[in-house]
Amino acid sequence: MGLYSEKSKTRLDGKTAVVTGSNTGIGKETAKDLYKRGASVILACRNAEKAANAVKDIIDATIEVQNVGKLTVVELNLSSLKSVRGCCSKLLQNYGRIDLLINNAGVMCYPYGKTEDVIQYFCKHVPTMFFIFIGDIDFDDLHFEKKSYSALGAYQQSKLANILFTKELHRRLNEANVEGVSVYVLHPGVIATDLMRHLDKTYFKGITWMFNKFGKCFVKTPLQGSQTTIYCSIDEEAGKQSGLYYSDCKPRRPSRRAEDMDTAKRLWDVSWDLVKLSKYDPFTV
Repeated sequence: MGLYSEKSKTRLDGKTAVVTGSNTGIGKETAKDLYKRGASVILACRNAEKAANAVKDIIDATIEVQNVGKLTVVELNLSSLKSVRGCCSKLLQNYGRIDLLINNAGVMCYPYGKTEDVIQYFCKHVPTMFFIFIGDIDFDDLHFEKKSYSALGAYQQSKLANILFTKELHRRLNEANVEGVSVYVLHPGVIATDLMRHLDKTYFKGITWMFNKFGKCFVKTPLQGSQTTIYCSIDEEAGKQSGLYYSDCKPRRPSRRAEDMDTAKRLWDVSWDLVKLSKYDPFTV
C-alpha cells in the first residue's frame, strides 16, 4: 500500500492540532506525522503517563527530522463530561485557536457499563468506522436499558452516529454561514491495533489471541490506517469539501441510513441534551 503521507510535502508550521487517543495506534501515527510537518500537536489522552511515553517514542523516532513542531500532553477522559470540559478549558486558556481537531479516540465492543454522566456507548461519537452499514439508532432505547445489551450493536450504533452527526454539523455550519471550517468522518480500515482488546470479555475468551495470531496478516498497520486521517487533515482538495465520508483517502458513499438527514437532526438534538448544551450556540461568535 502506498502511503499518502510520504507523497505530501505539506507543512503545518504555526498550526495547532489536537489528536484524541494519540498514545497508541492510528492516533499516535497521526500525531507523529503532524509533528514532523511542524505542527504544535496536543496529545489528548486518558492516561497521561502513556501519552508521555508516546511523546518520547515520537521524538526518538524523528530525531533526524528537521523543523519539527511541538508535542504537549493534555489529560482527557471521554467517558467523563467533567474531564471533557476541563480539557476544553485548558485548551482555551493556552491556545488562541485550534486548526485541526482529530477525534481519533475509540473503543470497540466494550462490556456493558455506565459512565458518571450517561450510559457509555451512545455518548461516544468516535471516528473509527466498522460495521456501519448494518447499524441503526434506536432512539427509544439509546442506552440498552430495555433490550439486551449487544456490544457489537452498541458499536454499530455509535459508528452510524459519527456519520450522521458530521453531516448535521456540516449542514448547520452552512446554515449559519460559517466559513473556513471543514468537517469529515472516515473509515480507516481494519487495523492491527489494541482497539479490539475487549473482545475476550464481550464474546469468548481467546478471540483476541486468534485475531492477533491470524487476523493481523490481513489488516492494515497503524501507519497505513492513519493515512486517511492525515489526508483529510492536510490535503488541499479535501480542504475544499466538507461533510463527506472518506475511506482510503477518497470520498465514499455511506449506507442509506447514514444519509438520512431527519435522523441526523434528531440525533443532534438528542446528543445536545445529553451533554447539557441546550442553551449554547456554537455557531455565533
